[in-house]
Amino acid sequence: MSQTTPNFGKVAVLMGGISAEREISLMSGQGVLRALRSRGVNAYAFDPAEQNIGELKRDGFTRCFIALHGRFGEDGTVQGALELLGIPYTGSGVMASSMVIDKVMTKRMLLSEGLPTPRYVLLRRSAYDSAEVNAIPDVLGFPLIVKPAREGSSLGLTKVTEQAGMAGAVALAETLDADILCEQFISGDEVTCPVLGTGDKARALPVIRIVAPDGNYDYQNKYFTDTTQYMVPCGLPDGEEAAIQGLVLQAFRTLNCRGWARADVMIDKVTRKPYLLEINTSPGMTGHSLVPMSARAAGISYEELCIEILKTAALDYQTLRGATT
Repeated sequence: MSQTTPNFGKVAVLMGGISAEREISLMSGQGVLRALRSRGVNAYAFDPAEQNIGELKRDGFTRCFIALHGRFGEDGTVQGALELLGIPYTGSGVMASSMVIDKVMTKRMLLSEGLPTPRYVLLRRSAYDSAEVNAIPDVLGFPLIVKPAREGSSLGLTKVTEQAGMAGAVALAETLDADILCEQFISGDEVTCPVLGTGDKARALPVIRIVAPDGNYDYQNKYFTDTTQYMVPCGLPDGEEAAIQGLVLQAFRTLNCRGWARADVMIDKVTRKPYLLEINTSPGMTGHSLVPMSARAAGISYEELCIEILKTAALDYQTLRGATT
């Protein structure tokens, strides 16, 4: 990749925010900020929890790198605000962001296009009873996963292995979201695959195979321990990596994502069939994060990755009209 840094103007790195993933977002944002500045970009930190979003226009920012995670940062809300302000931003647009943050809506879209995703049951807060909860394993079997429909970083997620754990798992997920997703557990290899670019120019980066302690890839093991193993090259059987990359690209385009994203996939250990779990449209950029790790395996440094993502900053209306930023 070229080492020449384009003139991006005054760039805001949006980080922090008010979601449950604020801590991780601050870590991501600081990493991005340092990387951009190291390449000569006129970049500044901007925390929407502490500053009015309208200040971006007043202070002359010409482009935003969104390093926010979760609600109010990855769900279409800040994207809509930036559309109104006319400031191009990284990542997916308003509709794709708002749809993909919702794991149930994502599943519905994937299934409508014939793309594989684990079976699920949706519960809505205050609209279910204990009998419905107890019946879920009859549909999905054990073990199964219970998680909020609109959270990331495995927040509120529980792997349930017996009936006695169902009520507590649902109650935990319900503290974070009104929609509770109960999902079939796919036993096998856990992998993730980032995508860079938009439309026909989008390309999948190397697949990473994740080996977590006791198969428990939770919040703590994602960000704050060094016991999780990340295998890249992934070491999957011949042809599987390319098949997963193709599947992830298909999902990325089906959901109308742009710029960059990361898809999580489980591979059934018996059938070797891959199942799409979810798409992250503003993935982590911390020292433990997987997009930089995959990019590094493809010969792209952290700094180059940040520049490449920033190059894709756009506005929905400009994209629809065929204009460029």
